[in-house]
Amino acid sequence: MHHDPLGAGDDFVATFQIEDTSVRGRIARLGDGVLDPILKRHAYPRWAAYLLGEAVTLAVLVSASLKFDGKVMVQAQGEGPVSLMVAEARSDGGVRGYLRLNQEKWDFVDRVNKGQRPHIPQALGRGVMALLLQPNDPNQQPWQSMVPIEGATLSDCAQMWFSQSEQVPTRVKLAVAEISEPGGTKRWRSGGALIQQVAGDAARGDTDEPWDNARHLFGTIEDMELVDPDVPSGTLLFRLFHESGVRLETPKALKDKCTCSDEKLLTTLRQMPREEIATLAEADGAITADCQFCGRLYRFPIATI
Repeated sequence: MHHDPLGAGDDFVATFQIEDTSVRGRIARLGDGVLDPILKRHAYPRWAAYLLGEAVTLAVLVSASLKFDGKVMVQAQGEGPVSLMVAEARSDGGVRGYLRLNQEKWDFVDRVNKGQRPHIPQALGRGVMALLLQPNDPNQQPWQSMVPIEGATLSDCAQMWFSQSEQVPTRVKLAVAEISEPGGTKRWRSGGALIQQVAGDAARGDTDEPWDNARHLFGTIEDMELVDPDVPSGTLLFRLFHESGVRLETPKALKDKCTCSDEKLLTTLRQMPREEIATLAEADGAITADCQFCGRLYRFPIATI
């Protein structure tokens, strides 16, 4: 019987521990079951798709540490070509994401950059990026941390969040790739990893040296290693941390799954004034709406609202 080693394959997130140190981490791999359908659903320009792919991967990495049933949202709002970006990962393994784009502004940046990838301030403009942790239980408080949109990459922004909100030294790597198949088909994949120095204790002793060592090794990760289908995550972690030893926990499976539904949309519509609903109706007396995340089209006769 063929047995998959831990950290092989795609569409999972897992936590890991570097043995006998206070350094913990998480690693994620997204492919055909999650990232590819999310990005192909919308005809985003290439670099915009890369950005959303990184945001989704970041949301997934953060979701691996949730201590409650709920969701993690990575949100950015700015004045740039991408005016809104939302990536969501839930404790049930469901993932979704989308971004709103001004094509004219995007084309201008593309011309200025001669097709090179825009850095974060170019893509998002001035604005804020937020990390939101939202429990499903309405009695539990949501938690939000915001940082200004600075730093060249989404990884830079994420490291700023962690240092500001958790005061936990953190390193983050995110990578997205379009893999070309024979015959011209392209498939989207992404990978991400983060390490954190958790508080030391008497048993673990001084925490700085193992952290400096882990940080140095983590810095050697190549983007391609995070996304290459032929390099399982377990193999990558072993390459990095085999001297200390590294323990990978059981991975959690992820899926491309939206949370939109008839009931949710009807609830929203029923909270609107009747006159406003009447102005939204089509000529045949029905209201149509589509989900920005998954593209599903809804249609309700006015009489049912």
